[in-house]
Amino acid sequence: MAASGGEATAEAGKLLFSLDVPFPTSREADIALHSLSPDREPRKGGISKRLTVSGSTLSVRWSADEARILRVSVNSFLDHLSLVVETMEMFGPPVSH
Repeated sequence: MAASGGEATAEAGKLLFSLDVPFPTSREADIALHSLSPDREPRKGGISKRLTVSGSTLSVRWSADEARILRVSVNSFLDHLSLVVETMEMFGPPVSH
């Protein structure tokens, strides 16, 4: 699985970054969403992150005031995403209920 569609833009003084991560199934995308959603940004201001799932694609959208804050948030997210993907690969495909 490889992330695709990373895109950075600026809008009204804000830096925007979006990332689409395709998964083999919608169930795996939902697992990733629920595993990564509890992680709130440690700073109260200056950045926001929104995660959504459409089909089997996890989409993440950031909005930040500063490039440094955005970089730290994206790097942290990618570290967590890597751990989630490795864990799913270790335990095999999810069982549908």
